[in-house]
Amino acid sequence: MPYKVQPGVIGCAIRPAIVGRDRSLEEVIYDTTRQALTDAGITMDDVDGIIVACNDQLDGRAISVMMASAAVGGVDRDVLSTPSGSEHAFIMGALRVASGQFRTQLVVAWSPTEASSMPEAERLAADPYFHRRLPLDELSAHALQATALQHAVPGVDDVAAAVLAKNRRHGDLAYPDRSGRATAGPARWPLIAGSTTRPVTGCVALVLATADFIAQRNIAAVAWLHGMGWATEPSFLGDRDLGSAPALQAAAEQAYTEAGITDPLTQLDVVEITDATPYAELLAYEALGLSSRLDWADQVGKGTFSQGGRLPVNLSGGVQTFNPVFCTGLIRLAEIANQVRGHAGAHQQQNARLGLAQAASGFAMQYQAAIVFGRDRDNRGRGART
Repeated sequence: MPYKVQPGVIGCAIRPAIVGRDRSLEEVIYDTTRQALTDAGITMDDVDGIIVACNDQLDGRAISVMMASAAVGGVDRDVLSTPSGSEHAFIMGALRVASGQFRTQLVVAWSPTEASSMPEAERLAADPYFHRRLPLDELSAHALQATALQHAVPGVDDVAAAVLAKNRRHGDLAYPDRSGRATAGPARWPLIAGSTTRPVTGCVALVLATADFIAQRNIAAVAWLHGMGWATEPSFLGDRDLGSAPALQAAAEQAYTEAGITDPLTQLDVVEITDATPYAELLAYEALGLSSRLDWADQVGKGTFSQGGRLPVNLSGGVQTFNPVFCTGLIRLAEIANQVRGHAGAHQQQNARLGLAQAASGFAMQYQAAIVFGRDRDNRGRGART
């Protein structure tokens, strides 16, 4: 690792769909925070700092972190907030631990559905002169991206349908009770009905720690951070080629270099992708070096990325199972951390030792992040799976 101190994830709490109104948002955040600390085997007294990811527009209030400070245990404790994406909170927390100035960091993100109009709330993030007039929200941006990919790759709709079916199958296995499962979202051409999911309320928390802290507490279930990369594309859609994902390619190159990965398809054991649409997942395959667009139909058709395949992708069902919009990126990271820790439950990949999480947020995946976790502290140079 190129960092002064190698961070490890020692605790996770994933609550991808919270149903009912018997708990306030503050209580939901408190409950999730406590679950993560319990999973890590520590108390709030062991937490040196807290990174919060929240979005004022979706929360329907100004400076939402102020509401959450007590719920996350931030009273008389160092608290930072990032409103751009939940995965950015993890990156900030990991860098703080890696700096050697903090033993532990708690990372928490949430996404409520109390805003009267989710599309209107999302449009506030768009530039006021052009994009808001479209009007542009995340679903519109995903539809534009799907259109660009249809133009670039003939026959991509059939492959996208197969990817969608894969993730729905995985979701049925991972969460068979379907409690709080996302329902089919609205269609927006060319996205067909059922290819997106409606937003749900969700919350997620992770605990990061240094190797010294982990050794002192004799913590065995650790997802060690082996590589991390992030990049951003221009906010103006006219300046971008929506039929590709250059920011993700740059993020992946950085993460792979740090982790010593040269052939991700054979070296990785499990992957989580932010599949807001199946077209977004296909673009991620290419940018992550898992499959070129020329091979999409063949590899998806033969089950390469399905459960039991060469490299399972989205064993949790991904966004097609639960869609807590703002925190879904951090959930992808928590899912992979749990996979390498052996804590993934019903959708645990057998002997998952090295995993990749891709998180995307913003209009048409403007923000991209790629994170590699490993069960072993030193995983550099790990060869292909046999």
